[in-house]
Amino acid sequence: MNAANGAAVVVGVDGSEQALRAVRLAAGEATRRGRALRVVHGFVWPLLRVPLGPVPDAPPGAGLREQAERLVAQAVAHAESAAPEVRATGEVIDGEASAVLVGESTSAALIVLGDRGLGGFAALAVGSVAIQVAAYADCPVLVARGADRADGPVVVGVDGSAPARAAVEFAADEAASRGVALRAVHAYRHPASAGPGDMQPLVYDEGQLRGEEERVLTASLAGLDERRPAVRVERVLARGRAAAALAEASRAAQLLVVGCRGRGELTGLVLGSVSHAVLHRADCPVAVVRAPV
Repeated sequence: MNAANGAAVVVGVDGSEQALRAVRLAAGEATRRGRALRVVHGFVWPLLRVPLGPVPDAPPGAGLREQAERLVAQAVAHAESAAPEVRATGEVIDGEASAVLVGESTSAALIVLGDRGLGGFAALAVGSVAIQVAAYADCPVLVARGADRADGPVVVGVDGSAPARAAVEFAADEAASRGVALRAVHAYRHPASAGPGDMQPLVYDEGQLRGEEERVLTASLAGLDERRPAVRVERVLARGRAAAALAEASRAAQLLVVGCRGRGELTGLVLGSVSHAVLHRADCPVAVVRAPV
């Protein structure tokens, strides 16, 4: 299991600046958790049948595999410089980046990656690798987004769903290890703000609606005070779209945690509408947590 003793923090690298930021983030996570750091690079060229050695008359080390190995070695050195206590190793693994990282997730404590890599499109806030890995990994996935803050709470989105409950447990552990508050945000929408074609009640009671949503928030955090007595929990009930509320909360947070799927998610999205939107809009690193199957 990925939570077993000895499971490493794994970071994916591709030579981009975003990947180096992910390396620094992962090195800090590994040190704080007392775990080893494993740096991996998905080496896709063999799948494309591209010659891997240097071309004739090229200088030594000019082959694609040598370049990939050098890239990983540089990332390991970067991690050791950022966090001297970390035990870091690296490996070049044949395969497409998303598939390699999802494969690593079966035995990892945490997967860390940048929001976009060298293959990303400039117009996209988050690249396809981050989206795919966050959707399919067997362990929590941490995406380097927004600003790195040493202060501020850990924010978690809750909606009463199983993925949100798993996110709460992960977020509580993070808040405890960082010595900061846990801010649980539950957003709800006014019935009059429903989309076109949605059934809308003729009469609604704002107080009753808010009371029902407060009960969802309370139920999502049930027992947390007993399980994590040292963590100060702040409850926030926000009126509006969940993604917008969480993006706003991320502006003062050091970490935002969301479940992979929540109540009311669009089934056509592999990651879920709220998680997908948050990854594009958050102003701090985002952890995506899947509920145990």
